[in-house]
Amino acid sequence: MNETSYQQQALVGATGVELVVALYDAAIRFLYRAMQCVEEGDVRGRRVAVNKVIDILMYLQARLRPDVGASVASSLADFYAAMFTMTLEASHIASKEQFEEVIACVRNVRDAWVIVARDPEAGRVLPRELRTREEKFVRVTEIQTTTSEPVVSRWLA
Repeated sequence: MNETSYQQQALVGATGVELVVALYDAAIRFLYRAMQCVEEGDVRGRRVAVNKVIDILMYLQARLRPDVGASVASSLADFYAAMFTMTLEASHIASKEQFEEVIACVRNVRDAWVIVARDPEAGRVLPRELRTREEKFVRVTEIQTTTSEPVVSRWLA
């Protein structure tokens, strides 16, 4: 089994938050690849790796939910913008040290997402396209404040 199919199999059944962690892991891998390309003098390879990192950061930023996460979404937007800038700068000056700094920052936030992944309620605030099929159709039963009987269930999307 090649590495790509192994990675795809590893994501089968993952929650939305676990998929976010996987995106961070991919960004870190591409940052290491860019660093390796700096060492090898491979300008094209460095650009390809940096473009992958930028794509991941833009994807994550485009899916932020300020309506749900307010200050957290704002903080993440600032973080993604800073990582975007630092990654481009590291590539422009071909700096292994700056790539290492970006890796450390991304790894710190990735580790926070790992903690969030342990919280079953965390998936409810994810953008719909980052949720797994099971998470998209979680049924929630509301309880009326006047009686203890459930009201009509509704689908979260």
